Amino acid sequence: MDVPVIQGGYMTPGIELIVVLGLFLALLCMGMTIPLAITVPSVIYLLMHQGLAGLKGIGLVTWGSMNSFTLTAIPLFILMAEILQESKLSLRVYRGLSKLVAWMPGGLLQTNIVGCAIFASISGSSVVTAASIGRVALPELERRKYAPRISAGSLAAGGTLGILFPPSIAMIVYGTFTETSVAKLFMAGVVPGLLLTLMFMTYIAIHALARPAIAPKERGAANLREFSAALLDVMPFVLLIGGTIGSIYAGLVTPTEAAAVGCMLAAVIASIWGESNFGVYKRALQSTTRVCGNILFIVYAAFLFSYAISYAGVGEDITQFLVDLKLSKYQFFFALFVLYTVLGCLVESLGMIVVTVPLLYPVLLKYGIDPIWFGVILVIFIEMGQISPPIGINLFVIQGIWKGKLSDVVMGTVPFHLILFLLLLLLVIFPDIAMWLPSSASVQK
Repeated sequence: MDVPVIQGGYMTPGIELIVVLGLFLALLCMGMTIPLAITVPSVIYLLMHQGLAGLKGIGLVTWGSMNSFTLTAIPLFILMAEILQESKLSLRVYRGLSKLVAWMPGGLLQTNIVGCAIFASISGSSVVTAASIGRVALPELERRKYAPRISAGSLAAGGTLGILFPPSIAMIVYGTFTETSVAKLFMAGVVPGLLLTLMFMTYIAIHALARPAIAPKERGAANLREFSAALLDVMPFVLLIGGTIGSIYAGLVTPTEAAAVGCMLAAVIASIWGESNFGVYKRALQSTTRVCGNILFIVYAAFLFSYAISYAGVGEDITQFLVDLKLSKYQFFFALFVLYTVLGCLVESLGMIVVTVPLLYPVLLKYGIDPIWFGVILVIFIEMGQISPPIGINLFVIQGIWKGKLSDVVMGTVPFHLILFLLLLLLVIFPDIAMWLPSSASVQK
């Protein structure tokens, strides 16, 4: 579009947006937290475009953004995961899996991936998954002389499964912004999540067979008694997953209601199989409050940013500009790949969603892209960002609970980066990988 940069002494909305996004990145580089780095430019943007009158709607945005039944699922799912973490059940599931899958090539490295996949089906958070399994696994991996790089890399990459498997906090936030069924988003992530888990495990097996020195051979369960004990260690998680995610897929409850059910089941399971006392619930509630305060502040800041750009009409301008470029769907996907690869190196996962989705969602509709399918694609982009330097958060989580170097963690994740890219290609070529399950079931929103 041929639009002059200055009109009547004011910048055009497009140039204003570039200035605001530049300020956002500058504030991030200065060390400001994500919520404030989004809020400050949003307020400035409103002032630039409408002056003080533009601030009148902030009160309504504040109430409307937080008064959400869907968002209620976030603190509930986090509380459920924190109860399991504080009651030491993550140690139990890792112990059981070490007997069930460690006989495979790669030994405990395979346990890392399967353990992350199972814990991801409960926590909904990449950081919680990586930290919970990492704290249990890393001391044992060091004691048994596993190769440091692939040990750290498998845990950092395995942690990314936390936002692909339901209940995914990233998908809840995405569904809130796009008014897409969160239950269907959860279902769309199941098959890609299982496929990614299988691809990670296959790579580890091939690597271990080619280089036996990276992982000693493990014997697994030696007899029926050990096998039965291992199954009992994993059983609490199977029951919890069945009670929460299974009830969503059966169409019995909404994701928010399932989160409430999950909290009650987690408390019951902790009292039977783990530690259950006042201290456990106090620490779980404290941790939940800290994590949710950060997440919901980001969500609020994002709604404010969305209000600012919609007030100025920039979303429509950007949509028309991209449509006028006449990019093919695959060229558009490549542009998104470049965008999210760069953002993944600079911005935390929820920040990527809340900054880009309000701008890109109208464009997706113009291209006829299914928002549920794109939700899965977006999560995979975020997964790649979470193990990308310099601020890939999973890299620092693993390095923080490990004695090794950050460079070793980064190098250990490189092969998993390539696997994520391969899964991305498969989903673009065969979208039914993600869409088959949600299109074949009836669920509540």
